[in-house]
Amino acid sequence: MGERIFIFDTTLRDGEQSPGASMRKEEKLRVAKQLVKLGVDILEAGFPMSSDGEFEAVKLIAQEVKGPIICALARANEEDIDRAWEALKYAERPRIHTFIATSDIHLKYKLRMSREEVLDRIEKAVSYAKKYTDDVEFSPEDATRTDLDFLCKAIEIAIKAGATTVNIPDTVGYSIPEEFGNIIRTIKERVPNIDKAIISVHCHNDLGLAVANSIAAIKNGARQVECTVNGIGERAGNAALEEIVMIIKVRKDLFPFYTCINTQEIYPTSRLVSAITGLPVQPNKAIVGANAFAHESGIHQDGVLKEKLTYEIMTPESVGIPTSHIVLGKHSGRHALRERLKALGYELTPKELDAVFQKFKKIADQKKVVYDEDLIALVEEEIFRVSDKYKLLNLSVHSGTVSIPTATVQMEIDGKIIMEAGFGIGPVDAVYKTITKITGFKGNLLDYTVASITGGTDAQGEVRVRIEENGLTAIGQGADMDILVASAKAFVNALNKLEYLKKRKFQGV
Repeated sequence: MGERIFIFDTTLRDGEQSPGASMRKEEKLRVAKQLVKLGVDILEAGFPMSSDGEFEAVKLIAQEVKGPIICALARANEEDIDRAWEALKYAERPRIHTFIATSDIHLKYKLRMSREEVLDRIEKAVSYAKKYTDDVEFSPEDATRTDLDFLCKAIEIAIKAGATTVNIPDTVGYSIPEEFGNIIRTIKERVPNIDKAIISVHCHNDLGLAVANSIAAIKNGARQVECTVNGIGERAGNAALEEIVMIIKVRKDLFPFYTCINTQEIYPTSRLVSAITGLPVQPNKAIVGANAFAHESGIHQDGVLKEKLTYEIMTPESVGIPTSHIVLGKHSGRHALRERLKALGYELTPKELDAVFQKFKKIADQKKVVYDEDLIALVEEEIFRVSDKYKLLNLSVHSGTVSIPTATVQMEIDGKIIMEAGFGIGPVDAVYKTITKITGFKGNLLDYTVASITGGTDAQGEVRVRIEENGLTAIGQGADMDILVASAKAFVNALNKLEYLKKRKFQGV
């Protein structure tokens, strides 16, 4: 079986730093509980010092999530470390993750500190964190652009001060596999006390090499990998958890390692993160993309029908992708619906199931078949939808080849019901202008995309929008068999998320 590779999931911290992907504490808890099912070893819940909301989210996860190590990020100062511990102290297995930049670029332009001052800060921060917990991780930010001798010295001091994990971040995605592997190998050879800590890596994807760099690091001695579901994260994202795990699993001939990830939970986790963040998974995304196990070429289809191994190096079932796409219809009952939803990763209460079942029946009466994708959209819309300040009550749209598109919208805002009408160039434009009039939104609509959740003219439509106001960006999504209703839901969803971001900014993110 070989050596174990520890999976450090930072979806809730670094992944959440994707523009517009901020999560509420309840949403973070949902993802955290699914990550437990997935089997991650370390769960980085957030950066408590960044805001009161972030602190409360980390605290909630520390209180309610059992199993994995719960980790919180802190800069290398006492205030951050104190705040991190206040949130983490409820966890059964807490870890403080402290960091400071070590590259000359960061020292000169950001920190304005000397190398000696940084080394002193490292020693003090790790020692201080050690007073709270024995499990302390240290990261030299921008490690791949740091002088290698100085990097080794910084790591040595961190371990001497009590760090049990040292993480080597490729903060700006600058390195290439051969180079990154050499950095890890050099650390193992030159740091005299490296045997007292686990080497971790945290790779960004700016050059599309995050996974390749992580794998190179494993080959050269790293035994913890920091990654995110779907590879989300700031800028071009992070190393994708699902890709690293499946590389290790599929290519055992080259990698004598193993992880404790339950790979059958990969797809449900991917869908949940996509639904909550509003960040779609590209169809050709490895492992979890819609086309990952699709075969259109006649030669490929012939080969797969004769023997799947001809064109499939892993099975859809191995990563939790349902093999049956047409599963339910209008004659299906609650039991069949409950079991299908369970297979998709949703365990609903009887009350929640009743609500979904009623909506399911309405869709099933209008469609010949109900697909898994329909069910996922239905559950996210009916049970888990973000709806705080703004709530869409009713929508009526009039449009045609000779008439002016007109929308009448009724909304509830902080308990007050408001109705307005407006005109537009097209029906969607009319809907959005009317909602803008009601809510007083003063920003811009940056993106508007429409996709069919399943095939056929009776398919549910899914709309995703990205809006911006005063430098804050939010992503919203909505699904409905009426594409105009889906468009309105997506816009309202984005507006609610924008309100959440405004509160976080006010709290001092």
